[in-house]
Amino acid sequence: MRRLILFRHTKSDWPAGMRDFERPLAARGRRAAPLIGRLIVERGLVPDRVVVSPAARTVETWALASAGLAQLLPGERDGRIYEAPAFMLANVIRETADVVATLLLVGHNPGIETLCDDLVADGPEDQRRRLSRKYPTGGLAVIDCAIDHWRDLGPGCGTLVSFTVPRDLDSEAE
Repeated sequence: MRRLILFRHTKSDWPAGMRDFERPLAARGRRAAPLIGRLIVERGLVPDRVVVSPAARTVETWALASAGLAQLLPGERDGRIYEAPAFMLANVIRETADVVATLLLVGHNPGIETLCDDLVADGPEDQRRRLSRKYPTGGLAVIDCAIDHWRDLGPGCGTLVSFTVPRDLDSEAE
């Protein structure tokens, strides 16, 4: 069994004249990221490896989520995650060493949402229904994959354990 956590960056801003890659978080995103970080620790979801898109908003999301939480590792930046389609995200995941039991990926839509849809075949109906409607910024999907090796990741191998959005934790965060 492997655990995959898919974390969409929190709410970003888009100042005039700024390239997409450089976009920072909005105030709402800066409030939401630490809430998700605390949730990860409180629920015992601490990953063995964290892979982050190098875009400013994803780097900032993980920096704020992990700030002050010694249990959370710094993220490894991987340029393949930026604007990646689901198949590319899956390829990055498949390269993960087997010593990693829990992997957390910080990325972007639509890739994160599509990958989640591709992997999840089971789990609480209400959570799956909610996830199918929208994967908002700051969304955190926890998926248990019935595989022995990350290289075996494939469609339908996952069970959705939980899906949380910042609004679940603080009405001002989302």
